[in-house]
This record gives sequence, C-alpha cells and structure tokens, in this order.
Amino acid sequence: MTQKIGVIPGDGIGPEVIREGIKVLEAAEDVVDGFKMDLEEFNYGADRYLEEAELIPEEGFERLSKKDAIYLGALGDPRVPTGVLEQGILLNLRFYFDQYINLRPVKLYPNIPCPLAGKGPEDVDFYVVRENTEDFYVALGGRVKGKKSEQLEISRSIYEAKFDLDLEADADEIAYQIGVISRKGAERAIRFAFELAEDKGRERVTSVDKANVLSHVYGLWREVFEDVSKEYPDIETEFSFVDAVTMWFVKTPEWYQTVVTPNMFGDIITDLGAMIQGGLGLAPGGNINPEGVSMFEPIHGSAPKHAGENRANPLATILAGQMMLSQLGEREAADRIEQAVIDVLKEGKVRTYDIGGDSTTSAMGDAVAEKVRVG
Repeated sequence: MTQKIGVIPGDGIGPEVIREGIKVLEAAEDVVDGFKMDLEEFNYGADRYLEEAELIPEEGFERLSKKDAIYLGALGDPRVPTGVLEQGILLNLRFYFDQYINLRPVKLYPNIPCPLAGKGPEDVDFYVVRENTEDFYVALGGRVKGKKSEQLEISRSIYEAKFDLDLEADADEIAYQIGVISRKGAERAIRFAFELAEDKGRERVTSVDKANVLSHVYGLWREVFEDVSKEYPDIETEFSFVDAVTMWFVKTPEWYQTVVTPNMFGDIITDLGAMIQGGLGLAPGGNINPEGVSMFEPIHGSAPKHAGENRANPLATILAGQMMLSQLGEREAADRIEQAVIDVLKEGKVRTYDIGGDSTTSAMGDAVAEKVRVG
C-alpha cells in the first residue's frame, strides 16, 4: 500500500526541518519492504498569504482530504499578524479534519541532558493525550464596550454590578472567552488515552483538570473520566489539578505513564514536558483523527530569525514523521526511524547547537537517514 502524504513545509525553519524529515522517510522507504510513499507539497503559509491574501482554499481542503496523513513543518511569520496563520491554517486543519486528539510523547532520549537533576531516560517516558477541538479553543467570545456592543444586556448588567464597571465609559471594557466541554468530546479523548495505555503496556492513566474552581466545565470532564475508566478495570486511575501536575512533572516525572487533559491545560503542560525531555528540538506531536486524516508536526515554532541558517534541530520533525508512520500502521519503518535517532544520539558525533553541538540541520538529517539505511 502506498501512503499518500500531504506535506506543508510552512514558514521560517519549517522548510529546512521538513526537508530532513522527508530525507529520513525516504531512507526508510528504501529499506523497508512494502513501505511506499506518495508525497505532495502544499505551499500554505506566510508567502502565499502575503502574495494572494489566501490561507487554505476549499480546493486545498478537498485535496488534503484524499491524503492518508499531513506532515507539517511550522507556521508563523512576523510579517503576518499573530494568529492569522496559526488559526487560519493550523486550527482550521484540526477542526476541518476533526483531529480531536493531540498526542505528545514526552521521552528523554539517551545522551540528552535533562534539566531535572538526577533524572535520566528511565525517568522520563510518558504520553500526554490532549483533547484537541474543544475547551477554550472553540472561538466563542468577544469584547464588550459601549452602546454598540452586541453583548446581551443581561451579561452587561452582571459585569457592571460585579466589577463596578460602566461599560458606556471609555475606560471600562471587558473581554471574555467561553470554554466548552461536551460529553462526546471528553469521552472520545479519554477513551483514546485508555486504549493508548493498553497498547503501550502502561498501567496508569492520570486525568488533569481544574474542577475545584471551574467546576461546571471540568466537573463534566471528571464524570466522563470516571465512567470510561470502569471499562478498563486493570488500569489504575487518578485525578490531578493542573497546577499540581506542573509541580509533580518536575519533581517525579517517572510517576507518569499516560496523561489525559482538556485542550488548554494540555497546550501548557506539553511545553513543560518538552523542556523535561531536553527541549523543543526533540518534541514531536500528532493531531490525530483515528478514523480520518491526521497531521504530524514538531511542536516548536517557526523561529523566523533562524530561517535559512541550517542550524535548527530537525529531530522533532523526524520523530513527528516516525509518529505519522506508526499511526498509519507502518510499524517497522517507524521503529527503524526511532532506533536510528537513538543510535545517532548515543554516538554523540552529530549534535545541533541546542543539544550542545555545532552540527547543521542537514548533517543531523544525513546522520539519521544513514542509520535508517544501515539498520
């Protein structure tokens, strides 16, 4: 079977790291029997937006819907207002393809220094399953000021009374964002986490929320977690508030095996996880629809000031490609790529600047590709 993959290099260092990711995927294609790819590039990003005032046309979504997966470099450019590319491309893709899971492996690889004293690869190896289409990312909200506001009068009166505001005055203004958790959205994310734990041989699933304060929205999340957990009696469960989990990630990362969390908290704690595993240059992520088109990317940004320097670490992108192959069922190719990354890091001869070396982006890609080929 040929895997049809849409490639979006994106902005900044995106084209450089995605080039190395493809180099490694092609090396796996050369040596793994039965693994074939059909790659098609899509030039969605800042340049297209500035030239054509277009993000992703409907025709682009239709073409991408015919792919088995999407491989993304990075998005973001200082020439474009913050949020335009991220929301117009990244979030639109997530919602269009209902990629309701954001999966982040937090894994410390050999010969990578951990910022936590005394912690090694045996201590940092867990997954964060982040619900990816609800919570405070559903774009329900606005700003309220003056007579022309479209906000309901009852809400205006509540805020004026609660905070002693006069929203007709120039000085007083409010902004609000509504978080939404649905039973269906919570259930499918939580069930994915339990299924992942079973598949990976993990014995514990930790649910992260803030139900002690935001009880309406996260109280439902807790109820669903308890209901789903009954179907997996052999897996230990626990609850943790998000502020506490940030503390325990640092103190005892070895405790965690599989973590499941609503969207906003997952967005935050996965960056903490990236630092624990040695930095953003080593942190891949997947936006997953288990029944549809999924998208895989490094979780770092586009780093436009480093674009064209050939010094960014491509390992997060290479590992995102490895995640993509695993999700597509190409386990042999995926395992071969991850082992190649481990072997290169163990040798320590090729290291980019962020992990203490001076190797180039392309040199790291070449090293991993060569390990893939030789096995």
